[in-house]
Amino acid sequence: MDPLSWTGAPGPWLNPALGVAVLALAGAVVAHALARIFASGAQPITRRAVWVTLGAVALGGLAHLAGALVLAPDDTGIIARISARFWPVWAALGITFALSLALRRRLGLYGHLFENPMGMIGLGLVLFWVFTAIFADLIVPFDPVADVISGMKNKPPGTALRAPEPGQYGYYLLGGDALARDVFSRVVMGARVVLGIAPAATLFAFMVGIVLGVPAGYLGGRIDTALAFVANLVLAFPVILLFFLLVTPEIIAMGVPTYMAAVLFLFPIVFLVILWNARFHTRPVLRAVTVGLTVLVGGWLYLGLAWDADPLGLISIPGGVLIVFVAVVFVNAPTVFRIVRGLTLDIRTRDYVAAAQTRGEGAWYIMLWEILPNARGPLLVDFCLRIGYTTILLGTLGFFGLGLPPDSPDWGSSINAGRGLLQFFPFPPLVPAVAIMSLVLGLNLLADALRQESLRD
Repeated sequence: MDPLSWTGAPGPWLNPALGVAVLALAGAVVAHALARIFASGAQPITRRAVWVTLGAVALGGLAHLAGALVLAPDDTGIIARISARFWPVWAALGITFALSLALRRRLGLYGHLFENPMGMIGLGLVLFWVFTAIFADLIVPFDPVADVISGMKNKPPGTALRAPEPGQYGYYLLGGDALARDVFSRVVMGARVVLGIAPAATLFAFMVGIVLGVPAGYLGGRIDTALAFVANLVLAFPVILLFFLLVTPEIIAMGVPTYMAAVLFLFPIVFLVILWNARFHTRPVLRAVTVGLTVLVGGWLYLGLAWDADPLGLISIPGGVLIVFVAVVFVNAPTVFRIVRGLTLDIRTRDYVAAAQTRGEGAWYIMLWEILPNARGPLLVDFCLRIGYTTILLGTLGFFGLGLPPDSPDWGSSINAGRGLLQFFPFPPLVPAVAIMSLVLGLNLLADALRQESLRD
C-alpha cells in the first residue's frame, strides 16, 4: 500500500479554506484579548468574531471527518482517518455541549462558561482529552506497548504496514517510534495515564490542604504556626530531589512511599467524616448512616490504594504509579494549604461567619459549611491550574524516567523515548509534547474563564 498524505483527495480545495479559518480564529482570539485590556467597548464585536471563526474551523474539521465517512478509504488522508478514529469523542463532545447549552441557565457557574468564548474553547480542549482517555480502547488501532511491528521503526506518518494481518489496521497514522510502536496509539493511551493521575492527585492534595488549611486560618494560634512551619519546610525541599529519593531501591525497600500513602490517603476520609458530622449533627440517624458509609467505603478504598490489601482484590495501584501519585500530592498539598489558609483568614471576618457564631454553630460547621463554600471560586480556579501544573510535572517525571514503568505510554516517557532522533524523526516526541501543551492550554483558559465568571457571580 502507498503511504497516506495528510489530507488525501479533499486536500487541494479544503486545506486553503481551513488554513484561512485557523488564521482568522487566531487573529480573533488576539483581538479579543487586546480588547479586554485596552478597549472594553469592543468586546462584543471581538467575541462575535471569535464565535464566527471558531465555527468556521469546526466546519473545516467536520468536512475532514465527512470525507473519512463518505469518500473511498484510498482517497482519505491522515487527518480524515484520525478524525474518524475519534468518533466516540466527537459524539460525546456534541452531546455534552448540546445539553450544557440547553440547560446553561440552570447550571450555575458551569453554565456561565458557555457565555465566555475562551471558557468554551478551554472546556472543549479539556473535555476532548477527558473523553479520549475514557474511549481510548475504542480509538487506538494498535496496542501501545505490545504491538511492535517489524519494519515500522522511526517511520513517518501515514506509513503502511508491509504485510498487515487480516483485520489489522493498515497504517501507522502518526508514524512509528524507535521501538516500532504506533505513535498515535501511544499518545491516545497516554491521555488515560496522565488523566488517571493528575486530577486525582490534585484532588487528594486539595483534601489535605483543606483539612489543614481551614482550621489553621480559622483557629489561628499555635496550630496555625505549627502547620505553616511544616508547609514552608516541605516547600523548601527540592522537588526533583524528592522524586529521585522516592524511586531509589533503598527508599522503596524501606517502604517510605507506602507509609507516605498511608498518611496522605487518610485525609479524604477524615475530610468527609468531619463534613458529614458537622452538617448532620442535629440529625443523629442520618449522621450515623453517612459517617458509617464513608468509613466503610473509604476504608475499603484506603486498604487497596495505600496498602494494596483490598480484601476483594478490586482496588490497587502499581508501585511506580503509587510513587508518582504520593510525590505529586506531597508537593502540591503545602501550596494548597497556604491558599486555603489565606482565604480563610479573609473570610472569617465576614458578617455571615459572625452570624453563624451567634447562632451557636460549631467551629467545624462554620469552617466547612460557611467559609469553604464562599472560597469555592478561587479554589476552582487553582484546581484547574494545578491540574495543568501536575500534567507538566508528570511529563517531567516521565521524561526523566522517574516512577512510571519505562514502557508506559505517558506523554513524558514518549518524549524521552523519541528525543534522541528529534532532528531526523520529529513526530515521536513532538506529538506527545503538543498533547501536553493543548491540555495545559485548555486548563489555563478554563481557569481564566472560571475566575471571570466567579467574580461576576
